[in-house]
Amino acid sequence: MTITATRNDRRMYMIMNRDAGAAMYATAARRRTAVGAHIALTAATVAGWLGAVHGLSVWYAIAILALIAPWSVAMGVLNGATRGLLQLRGHMLDERQLVERDRVRAIAHRITLGLLFAGAAGVGLATWLGGVRFDGALLFPALFALLVTHWLLPSWVACLRVQDDAPDEVDEAPHGH
Repeated sequence: MTITATRNDRRMYMIMNRDAGAAMYATAARRRTAVGAHIALTAATVAGWLGAVHGLSVWYAIAILALIAPWSVAMGVLNGATRGLLQLRGHMLDERQLVERDRVRAIAHRITLGLLFAGAAGVGLATWLGGVRFDGALLFPALFALLVTHWLLPSWVACLRVQDDAPDEVDEAPHGH
């Protein structure tokens, strides 16, 4: 059975492979900066959302509204850098991209597993060795932060794994011969 690309698939492919913002992710340093900015914006948005949910202040909701545009731009930079590796459907990717997508998801899965293990070990040690008792007030924020991390980590990993384009080949032959 052959899967054909729909009009939306082709449109999404065109968007993800546009070179308009390539300067924003052209080098590894810029991609690291974009990932760092996206992580910071995500953390601020999560903190704002949690503050708004708990009714701490209306300013948390205003902060979320102010963060939506820069967060979206940063996410667009990540998607552009990866050429839509995680957003495009499988039939729109070539074999190399499918392998890379699987590799990125596996790496992100291992990182999330490590975070879960570290969190569980930390809580266990604090309870066992330190006599700390947890009342559950931090359970929802911690689980929500972990959910967001699990959701976005593949994009962060994929962007950090993108290789710089090879420089144009320079004619190595001596001139005048």
